[in-house]
Amino acid sequence: MDNKEIVLKTLANSKTALKGGEIAELSGIDKKEVDKAIKKLKAEEKIYSPKNCYYEVKK
Repeated sequence: MDNKEIVLKTLANSKTALKGGEIAELSGIDKKEVDKAIKKLKAEEKIYSPKNCYYEVKK
């Protein structure tokens, strides 16, 4: 499983929006790698930001 999939799964399993640091902590991935994955997932429109620096899976 690549970092993008892990980040997406971590967000999908969360009941609330998460910050990049929280995603890194929960998934065990380095924060810089999480930031890269978030950027790609946002470009693919699989996640969105309900408020500044927080991310959720699009439903």
